[in-house]
Amino acid sequence: MKHKILMEAPPIIRDFLTYNETIKGKSSLTVDEYYLDLQTFFRYLLKIRGKTEETEFEKIDIMAVDIDLLKTVTVSDLYSFIVFCKNERDNSPATRARKTSTLRIFFKYLSVQTKLLDSNPAEMLEAPKIKQSLPKHLTLEDSLELLSVVDGPNKQRDYCILTLFLNCGLRLSELCGLNLGDIRSDGTMRILGKGNKERIVYLNDACKTALEDYIRVRPKDNIVATDRNALFISRNHRRISNKTVQATVQKYLSLAGLSGQGLSTHKLRHTAATLMYQHGNVDIRVLKDILGHSNLGTTQIYTHISDNQIKNAIDSNPLSNAKIKKEQ
Repeated sequence: MKHKILMEAPPIIRDFLTYNETIKGKSSLTVDEYYLDLQTFFRYLLKIRGKTEETEFEKIDIMAVDIDLLKTVTVSDLYSFIVFCKNERDNSPATRARKTSTLRIFFKYLSVQTKLLDSNPAEMLEAPKIKQSLPKHLTLEDSLELLSVVDGPNKQRDYCILTLFLNCGLRLSELCGLNLGDIRSDGTMRILGKGNKERIVYLNDACKTALEDYIRVRPKDNIVATDRNALFISRNHRRISNKTVQATVQKYLSLAGLSGQGLSTHKLRHTAATLMYQHGNVDIRVLKDILGHSNLGTTQIYTHISDNQIKNAIDSNPLSNAKIKKEQ
């Protein structure tokens, strides 16, 4: 949670945000989004209740929000706010659905966790329907072409980064956060995911070879003290940043003739899942564990998946035997 939020949020909202970050294990980014959604809602509420003289919406101070005001909130207020977001702020269905979710979580906290409210006005609040579209991803042929164009002074590092994205379906933050100790001698990799949740992923042959080739040439000297354990090191001898990885991926997408298609590091994650599902006949529940999802459907509950199934899923990725292009 940003320091600015601690200073600007009224106590009742601050307590909610702290609860979600410390007790529920939500990421700082998620907590910040909660705050921005609630800030917008309470600016709207203060405005329609006539409790602010500020005419510029973005300047409305929400510090006056307290439990007495919250007790006056009805489900009609919540729906009118969602309409306001659609008509006045041009929010997309996905953004309005996120705001709806935030309100439901917030009012459940007040009525269930803290019991400050006798009833929950958001209990029956429904989210806008979102048009489902398949995430963009690379084909198998595109993926192999992307790997084939890797070259230059950071060849082994960059090839390893792409290989882990395409085989293990890592998030950008997960890849940048990898430490040397996360690559384990039993052929597995420890990943720290969203909400500080740990998961173990089995490494197929392509990943093992790429890691061995990179670690062999990984810089060892002059690394900033705080980043000595980082797996991927930048030219500045620091842990590689999200921005550097994004730029690296875009460079190779361009070299492979795949630029301009809305592809990104996150689309490589989608590619890994798609390739395993389409070519490896992998159960969707196995993908849930590999990708570190809480669930793959809004209402479905997935059963526990055995370690052997997860290992077989990684091995079934058609890129599992791809190797870095050797020098002639």
